[in-house]
Amino acid sequence: MRSLVATALIVASTLFAGIALAHHSDAMFERERVLELTGTVKEFQFTNPHAWVQVDVKDDKGEVVEWSFEWGSPNQLGRQGIRPSSFPADTEVTIRTNPMRDGTPGGAFIGAKFADGKTIGRWD
Repeated sequence: MRSLVATALIVASTLFAGIALAHHSDAMFERERVLELTGTVKEFQFTNPHAWVQVDVKDDKGEVVEWSFEWGSPNQLGRQGIRPSSFPADTEVTIRTNPMRDGTPGGAFIGAKFADGKTIGRWD
């Protein structure tokens, strides 16, 4: 009986670990490619489970396209000094991102540089 319970626990743990890893997959991002985009901060969503930075970027035709950049959790970012006020709306910013594989205007946040030279995230 004990071995049956132990086996059931191992199987359940393995299944739930797979689900948890799937949630944190970054397969939708082109990790080998980095884009640099300049625009205006529309909104900074400092919410669980991931923070999001929305930036209005003009495309080649001069039309504004909203880009969404996924970042870490507020807990993780807060320990790095990031606050809800870190991306004020209507502020010009240049974002570095690993773009979406499907061409959707968005990606994984890498870093940001503001007009005054201040940087957030990885900006080397």
